[in-house]
Amino acid sequence: MIPVVLQQSFTGTVPVLAPSGVVIQVQSTALSALAVEITGCRRCPRLISHIENIARTKRRAYMDWPYWGKPVPGFGDPAARLLVVGLAPAAHGANRTGRMFTGDASGDWLMRALFRAGFANQPYSTHAGDGLTLTDAYITAVCRCAPPENRPTAEEIANCSDYLRRELDILKTVAVIICLGQVAYNNMLRLMRNRGYGWPVPVSDDGAGSGSSGKRRKPPFRHGAEYRWIGGEDRDTAAGESYPAPVLLASYHPSRQNTNTGVLTEEMFDAVFRRARMYLSALPSRTANHVHAPSRSGKSISQGPSTYTVGSRNAKSR
Repeated sequence: MIPVVLQQSFTGTVPVLAPSGVVIQVQSTALSALAVEITGCRRCPRLISHIENIARTKRRAYMDWPYWGKPVPGFGDPAARLLVVGLAPAAHGANRTGRMFTGDASGDWLMRALFRAGFANQPYSTHAGDGLTLTDAYITAVCRCAPPENRPTAEEIANCSDYLRRELDILKTVAVIICLGQVAYNNMLRLMRNRGYGWPVPVSDDGAGSGSSGKRRKPPFRHGAEYRWIGGEDRDTAAGESYPAPVLLASYHPSRQNTNTGVLTEEMFDAVFRRARMYLSALPSRTANHVHAPSRSGKSISQGPSTYTVGSRNAKSR
């Protein structure tokens, strides 16, 4: 892990417990089972037809690659306190490699940012066996199949929403969520409201004068925005440990549309992950346990305190 220079100190508090070995093992087992279910999903005929056709026809540069061509589950550390949420796999990224944010330019941007913030052991993500290990971070997406023109329909997003909900149910240790793009942001807000939380408030707001959660307004999406939820139910683990609602950080998505036009720069992107690191640095240190994560075959592979699995993506919205 590389040193992280914090330009500001976090003075707020996010009361979350360091996960025990029992919690880590329970979360790892549940994520493995969910990954198998996701890869076998056939809920959206249009998307399945699209990703299977791409896997057959391929891109000229990848003619020698065996494409994944199936829905892509999330991957990372099963005891993660940072959750990164994107829109969907990229047609020739995760749909080819079988791992989120792997094999495309968006993945390169994300891994460099995770590496510089100390969440990844290397600044690149090229294929599922490239040695990438995430520590204290888990990557997922709103939609698990690469959609035509990077535009899933509302029905397709709804079909996939249960998987994101169940990932958040399992990852009870999550203390910070980074949403990449407005689609991920809107869906995370919807998911949290369905869990009994109201609209979040800016982190700088202590709740005074905010009124009840029902009177708050939906907070706007903007790059670098930081929000937290007030109220709602804590998440209890099988080991009896309790975790409150996480902090939400918003970021433009590192799509070529944003990075090639200067809408999103690496300095802007890094700043979001530095903030995530600042929040987590204020929490108790994690228990370093040996865990198991699902491999592309669906079998368990033994690794250290962090893991990798399957997936990548690209997105249109900022």
